[in-house]
Amino acid sequence: MGEFDLIARYFSRHRGTSEGVAVGPGDDCAVLATRPGMQLAVSTDMLVEGRHFLPTVDPARLGHKALAVNLSDLAACGARPLACVLALSLPRVDEAWLEGLSSGLYALADAHGCRLVGGDTTAGPLNLSITVFGEVPAGGAILRSGAQPGDDVWVSHAIGGGVGDARLALEVFRGRIALPGEALERVRRAMECPEPRVALGLALRGVASAAIDVSDGLLGDLSHLLRRSGVGVVIDADAIPRSADLAAQPAPLQRLCTLSGGDDYELVFTAPPANRDVVLAAARGAGVAVTRIGRVEAGAALQVTDGSGRRLDDAWTSFDHFRD
Repeated sequence: MGEFDLIARYFSRHRGTSEGVAVGPGDDCAVLATRPGMQLAVSTDMLVEGRHFLPTVDPARLGHKALAVNLSDLAACGARPLACVLALSLPRVDEAWLEGLSSGLYALADAHGCRLVGGDTTAGPLNLSITVFGEVPAGGAILRSGAQPGDDVWVSHAIGGGVGDARLALEVFRGRIALPGEALERVRRAMECPEPRVALGLALRGVASAAIDVSDGLLGDLSHLLRRSGVGVVIDADAIPRSADLAAQPAPLQRLCTLSGGDDYELVFTAPPANRDVVLAAARGAGVAVTRIGRVEAGAALQVTDGSGRRLDDAWTSFDHFRD
């Protein structure tokens, strides 16, 4: 199967026009038609075999995650997805694998109204790079730079779930811990099939003062927000929500997974205390949960305490693509 046959068979379902897409796949460029008073939000993420995913991952889950990590960036900005492009490097053409990959990608794209409008394919090491385009009212994007002293710090999570399961799965794959079959499947799904919080991000426009998605670890990503806002924070490590599977692990492992685990793709955001009821209502409307885990303070320090307020001085680090 040649390159163009491959594209036509697996990545050309979204032909034609739709709201926000004037020209889809098949031309030299896709053309996006944003509405008056709207701005375009653009983000790119890549997934590299051996760095971001295991060779044994189900291809449908890989297609889902490749788009999900990008939609998560739009969610953090409060942007509505419009379209995406895919650059795909393949070591060989495996039709069953491509069918799974494209089905997972299209299922999530359809769920969020994000049309695949173009891209590129080539032979090479397995690598998926997606660029997403979204729209947000002019001046209405949620940025990292708006946190103010006194703001609450919140994190999103699945109802009944929490943060850190993806890192727990990684610890299993690294051979450091063992989990029974059902628990392993739950945490593996968290790592391989994250759900981008797009609906929550849209609901937080005008409510949250700043936001970022948790990709490399809660503390590490939160520190990027703090630097852009020029503020500090106190985080209660024991307030961070966790699943029953993670809560059954030793306390040091729980804190490693929740504070610096990565691959959660939840939103950590700040909002004035006066907006607490509005934040909770936004989460209910989006079908997710949010938990208040800290407060923004003046200064530049990132402090972590336990539930009693005792400062924890452990050195937690987040994922670094050139070190880990």
